[in-house]
Amino acid sequence: MTQLDYLIILGYAAGLLVVGAIFTRKIKDSADMFVAGGQSPWWVSGLSGFMTMFSAGTFVVWGGIAYRSGLVGISICLGNGVAVLIAGYLVAGHWRRLGVATAAEYFELRFGEAAVRFYTVFNLLYKMVAIAVALYSIAVLVCALTPLSEGAPFRDAATGHLAVYWAIVACGVIVVAYTVAGGLWAVLMTDVLQFLILTLCVLVVVPLSLAQVGGPGDFAAAAPAGFFSPATNEFTWWFLMGWVGIQFASVGGEWAFAQRYLCVPTPKDARKGAYLFGILYLVSPFVWMLPPMLYRVVNPEANPEEAYILACQSVLPAGMVGLMIAAMFSATASMVDSQLNVFAGVLTRDFYHRLFHPEASEKQLVVVGRIIAAVLGAGLIGGTLAVPWLGGAEQTALGIAALLIGPLMLPTIWGLFSKRVGRSCVWLTVVIGFATSGLIKFGLTEGGWFDRIAGLSGLTTWVQGHLRTVETLAAVLVPLAVLVMLELLSRGTDAGWNRVARRMAQQQQRPVPKPSALPALMVAWSMAVLGLVMAVLACFDRQQWHVLASFSGALFLVAGLTAWFSRMHRRFGARR
Repeated sequence: MTQLDYLIILGYAAGLLVVGAIFTRKIKDSADMFVAGGQSPWWVSGLSGFMTMFSAGTFVVWGGIAYRSGLVGISICLGNGVAVLIAGYLVAGHWRRLGVATAAEYFELRFGEAAVRFYTVFNLLYKMVAIAVALYSIAVLVCALTPLSEGAPFRDAATGHLAVYWAIVACGVIVVAYTVAGGLWAVLMTDVLQFLILTLCVLVVVPLSLAQVGGPGDFAAAAPAGFFSPATNEFTWWFLMGWVGIQFASVGGEWAFAQRYLCVPTPKDARKGAYLFGILYLVSPFVWMLPPMLYRVVNPEANPEEAYILACQSVLPAGMVGLMIAAMFSATASMVDSQLNVFAGVLTRDFYHRLFHPEASEKQLVVVGRIIAAVLGAGLIGGTLAVPWLGGAEQTALGIAALLIGPLMLPTIWGLFSKRVGRSCVWLTVVIGFATSGLIKFGLTEGGWFDRIAGLSGLTTWVQGHLRTVETLAAVLVPLAVLVMLELLSRGTDAGWNRVARRMAQQQQRPVPKPSALPALMVAWSMAVLGLVMAVLACFDRQQWHVLASFSGALFLVAGLTAWFSRMHRRFGARR
């Protein structure tokens, strides 16, 4: 990277802290801190959900699969879009009608205090591993582009680049500081801003990468055999269907996504935000995953984890690589911020406030929430350092998803609609689901507990040959079978359902919040700043100045239109 790239990265980090400081003023109580006061516009919720699923892990894990296996990387991402649309239709509006401030509050009403404490611990452990993968991924990308001279501080002697652990610490501190300062409002705006930056960067990378390989025809001719198959022996059609089920459980029941449905004014807004989220995931993978696929033709010997950023480095002009790293960092910040904010909210409102200090004021709760977010962030940074010992980013991400998401999240969704099941569905689904996934992962795989038992050789050989598919389908079908069985065996209406019904009735009596106009203004200003950055970069690049100048003009135009529409909306709202 050039000095201009480093300047842009530093400027972006400073900009994050400025935005966090701006939204600090909006936080007057714990509702503002953790659910944005129910004032988030639906489009902010949708973009935030979309980017919460994104992180640098997207580029390292799915980009690595796209580089290695081709079109199947797009197929997996399309499965996310299908899952989100189903969740938007079935679940999103129902969450908003509940009248709760956090998903944990619903969970306690529906299944009791013991269940919510158990879920908080396991959800926290699971998500800390997931966001550790994201933080590790951005550190890997940053280090791949940061060679250091002999004797330089923070240098890794083995690679000659910035040491991964120093990059983890630096990135982690910035992300945690941002979350602590701005609460959910800051998280939501991070999501929107990094969506704009990522889209801009990828739209520049794709045509330049296509030109690098000689166009679509030459790319198709040079690609490896089977590169354009939507499924492979490793990622089969059965795996893809199971993946849709896992992602539906995640988007429909995971607390960070539920928070996106709770922070908007109405159930209709929650559904609209989810539909925007899903549609983007049906369209964007065809653009997002092209750079590593194209780079496979340019350099077939690259490290798959680094393929995405190397593809960008090979075509982007000076300064744009720094903007791309900033965008990837922003995607990671979105995912990390979202999860830290969710669990800080749960631990503050549902543990500290209710169990230890019920007389605490709202100001005290905000302070405690920030302290808890900082403590969780410190633990996250420590846990990220262990990712290489867990098998790297891809193995950790897929393994944790198959092991935990279905058993943890499906009871949450089932409880939204079933009057019969009670707390037993939580314990049985988790125990049986974990046991089954653990049996597959640690018992039937190569070198597992049963691998050398002659009578089970046929089963272990078959499982090892279809491991991805077996893990994924078991993670969905086993918990689902347990829930169906409990539904059929249960009688009467569970007391938890009645508690939730009473809370929903109370929610209908509350006034509907008005969406805030500040996010649109922040978007307009941010796009104007990006347009200025692109104009400056155009001055430094004689070969591709016309491409950069065109994007700069488009950004200024969209910024002006966004500001104008925001102003008209505020005038119209004031007259009404």
